[in-house]
Amino acid sequence: MILSAPALAQAPAADAAAADAAAAEAEQGLGEIVVTATRSAQSIQKVPISMQALGAEKLQERQVKGLSDFAALLPSVSFEGIGPGRNTAFFRGIVPAGGAYASVGYYLDDMPITGTEVPDIHAYDLERVEALSGPQGTLYGAGSLAGTIRLITNKPKLDTFEFGYDVEANKYGKGDFGGQLESYINVPLAPTLAVRAMGYYRRDGGYIDNTPNNGTFNDGSSSTLTLGDNNPNTSYTLDNSDIAKDDYNTIREFGGRFQLLWQPTEGWDITPEITAQKQVARGYFGYDPRVGDLEVHDYDQTKNDDRWYQAALSIHGHIGDWDIVSATGYFKRRTRTLNDYTYYTVTYDGFGPGYESYLQFFDNCTGSGASQQCQMINPTQYYHADTHRNKFTQELRISTPKDWPFDVTIGGFYQRQKNELNTSYAIRGLDTITGYTATGGGDVAGGLIGVPAMYGIAYDEDGNPYFDTSDVINANGNPLGTMILGTQAVKGDAFYYVEQDQLYHDKAIFAEGHYNITPTLKLTGGIRYFWTDYKVRGFAGVAGSAAGVGCTTPLPDDERLTCVNTNPNAADGTGRYKEDGETHKVALDWQFQPDKMVYFNYSTGFRPGGFNRPLRIRSLGKIVNVAPFKSETLTNFEVGVKTTWNNIFRFNAAVYYEKWNNIQYGVVVSGAQGAGMTGNAGKAEVKGIEYDADLRLGKVTISTSGAFNDAKLKGDFCNFALNTETESIAQLSSCTLGEFVEGSSPPTPQVAAANGTRLPRQPRFKGTTSIRYDTDLGDYAAYIQGAALYQTGATQDLNVESNELLGNTKGFVSFDFSGGIKKDNWSVTLFLQNAFDKRGQLTRNTFCSIDFCANSSRTFTIKPQFFGIRFGQKF
Repeated sequence: MILSAPALAQAPAADAAAADAAAAEAEQGLGEIVVTATRSAQSIQKVPISMQALGAEKLQERQVKGLSDFAALLPSVSFEGIGPGRNTAFFRGIVPAGGAYASVGYYLDDMPITGTEVPDIHAYDLERVEALSGPQGTLYGAGSLAGTIRLITNKPKLDTFEFGYDVEANKYGKGDFGGQLESYINVPLAPTLAVRAMGYYRRDGGYIDNTPNNGTFNDGSSSTLTLGDNNPNTSYTLDNSDIAKDDYNTIREFGGRFQLLWQPTEGWDITPEITAQKQVARGYFGYDPRVGDLEVHDYDQTKNDDRWYQAALSIHGHIGDWDIVSATGYFKRRTRTLNDYTYYTVTYDGFGPGYESYLQFFDNCTGSGASQQCQMINPTQYYHADTHRNKFTQELRISTPKDWPFDVTIGGFYQRQKNELNTSYAIRGLDTITGYTATGGGDVAGGLIGVPAMYGIAYDEDGNPYFDTSDVINANGNPLGTMILGTQAVKGDAFYYVEQDQLYHDKAIFAEGHYNITPTLKLTGGIRYFWTDYKVRGFAGVAGSAAGVGCTTPLPDDERLTCVNTNPNAADGTGRYKEDGETHKVALDWQFQPDKMVYFNYSTGFRPGGFNRPLRIRSLGKIVNVAPFKSETLTNFEVGVKTTWNNIFRFNAAVYYEKWNNIQYGVVVSGAQGAGMTGNAGKAEVKGIEYDADLRLGKVTISTSGAFNDAKLKGDFCNFALNTETESIAQLSSCTLGEFVEGSSPPTPQVAAANGTRLPRQPRFKGTTSIRYDTDLGDYAAYIQGAALYQTGATQDLNVESNELLGNTKGFVSFDFSGGIKKDNWSVTLFLQNAFDKRGQLTRNTFCSIDFCANSSRTFTIKPQFFGIRFGQKF
């Protein structure tokens, strides 16, 4: 559970009596850990599920600032992503690579922030972080298929004034300086009214260098593009010297939280709160080993501006002996993202002749008519997006009186979420170009580049381009011209554009109860019935996609959804999906001694399916249908023990077997111009062990935790392909290892992954161990601590070919050290993370399709060497 006794003593230092009592408790042994994972306060040793908790002091001493930091300390948790605010967590190897819903619930107190690429919530003035392994659908819903992460804040206190602050200066070993200022205050305003507030500012120095490419790509080859033809007169050399910069992946963020506690009458608590944060992360947080250690070649800006707030109202009270909890929340988030997308252009360039219209664009012209001559612009792509997310949630829970022979909590849940996506895969200046080269224009005999074309271009039987004089496309053009007037832009400067409104509704009723069969044997049962529906309406595609549904491009800049191609089969163009179902659990725990328990837990999880938009197939020149993807389910069988021995040794462990059906997986279908869809990959199983232990021997505390996961596919994963007869895309009904899909270009293997293939992203083993020594130096309390993080390697994609392109990550061991002293109300801490500057590989990702961009993949690692000093005071 990674929560040692010192993490339990969070009383204000100014209260000397409380501090002395906490110190005495620490000397005596391990304290009790109270969690609210089951929606009620309970010792973690009494909760019959596998879970871990990180207390406030543990979060501070291990320098936890956000998701990637605390995920490193949770052995069952892995994650993927490309930087802060763009990461997604997973549990026990259940790593979906597609679908509309997340597989892990992400909560701030009682309010869900469920979704992929969750915000990087700043970890300060938190009581603890809880990590619940396995399906949590009964109490936490469809977004908690594989597990749930909860960030529990400190609440206002009516009986005491508190104020504290922490100042930190830090530096990455060979990178830049950074620091942060954090503060909180708790003020009783009246006997029944108190407020608590927290605020902070953080700046992280960077450690990734965007180095000059000096005329070459990361493999040493020339960075001169041939631009989709064999014409020596058409080329463009990529040069990133204008934006090359050392330590370019900086973070600047600020935010705060305000809470009010009002007790209008005895037994009733009303707590409104609001949390807000703005984080601007620049650059990639992974590096390209082919360029150099902690180095990349970026040719355009990369930036993620992530701002959000969550307003919540919690009401807890009693009507008679019945306990009532109402939790209302509103979450609003906006992310504006820039990303270098140059390597997608490089991929098109590598396709060879016939791709001029994707790469040759012209502006800055002289002359007019047939004598007009235009200059080529920089053809490289970049990505920019503006995404809005709004979520309203309401949950009501009622619990039976405590004097009943059993206890039951029943409740209802409602959630409405609207997402607005505005995403451009763009070329700077594409919206204002004069024209672009026709397909085949670069290699047509006598063709003039950047000169308006009179005739269209066709191909003879040998595949050679020629001017088709029967096809007059511009009477005022030059007979040898190859430039088509107009632009390839869909909207703004986007070559490929996504503009969608997504609407989710989730409703559920649930119940969970406990019955003591005997004083030491307890039965727990729960069920949740839910209804979910999803709507999506908008546009996705290139200019040809818009023309296919009768729209004129460029689309107007000042209006959204003027062109809709989400679902041509529906009168309003809307794609719809709805589903209902249930999840359930049964647990039996035996408290065979007051401080020792064995339990069995059977639970199920559910993640809804969804709608797939039709895709445009280049070879057919038309849009084809794609079947919806099915819901996926997870069934968990778990046996565990939770024990405490003489209050100095605590050992918890769980053995589990999970069955995962209808794995949702995103694929890029051959011929779909890089566009993707979600399908169901089949079945998988996970066999694993989780453990955590704490040993306190006087002034020495040893804590360790780990997880072993053997996660693999059960049965062959048959690929998805175009059926030219039905003009639809679907999964192959049968597949043979080593065979290819007939007519696919490039060739697509029938079997994407064979039976027994490892599930990606999750190391077989991951663990952490720390040793802490507390002592007194005169009037000062002091401690030193050493900690190790270790994990084995992991595959990176379920599709075997894609994984071979990316390559597996390697196992690693890293070491952290810290020490500090405190006296009265102040403390000083020194810390050194990744002391030996190891490149512990966590994930390997590409920003675009793996097939296209594997040669520009980035490796995301633990932090490089990171050290600093922290000073704090509490009043």
